[in-house]
Amino acid sequence: MGDSEKDQVFSPPSNQSENRSWLPMAVGGAFVLVLLVGLVLLTRAGKPASTAPGDPNLAKLQISGLHMATAQNFAGGSVTYIEGKLTNGTDRKVAGASVQVIFINSLGETAQKDTLPVTVLLPNVPYVDYGLIDRAPLAPGQTRDFRLTLEHVTTDWDGQIPTVKVVSIGY
Repeated sequence: MGDSEKDQVFSPPSNQSENRSWLPMAVGGAFVLVLLVGLVLLTRAGKPASTAPGDPNLAKLQISGLHMATAQNFAGGSVTYIEGKLTNGTDRKVAGASVQVIFINSLGETAQKDTLPVTVLLPNVPYVDYGLIDRAPLAPGQTRDFRLTLEHVTTDWDGQIPTVKVVSIGY
């Protein structure tokens, strides 16, 4: 092959025009955008509304029987569980709740403070499984086992069971 033949093989065709239609790409982009907006709206609509901090029902969602456990995860780290019982003393069905967990150090100071969603023992499951309350809302007067999962607990903690208090309720 001579130099002139190589140039013809590797050079772009000179008669091809760059006339592309951008309309299909614009329609596809708009479609993806509409899908994303719809997905965001649907996931937000499914979340229970949080209560105001002064809601009197916060004190009526009672926590009892707290105990702690630690387990190893598959990555070799440890996970700390705080478990207990959650009783709905309100006159409404509770579909969500968050609690604040406060760990104290040996000087009585706050060593760690976390706000976590409450997961409850799901009924009618053939194995032990915990999920958010919206999967099994808590009826008025009902009590159910709950679990809080912490990936990290400070080493400055005094070793006592932390303070756990309800900070929001969803109906």
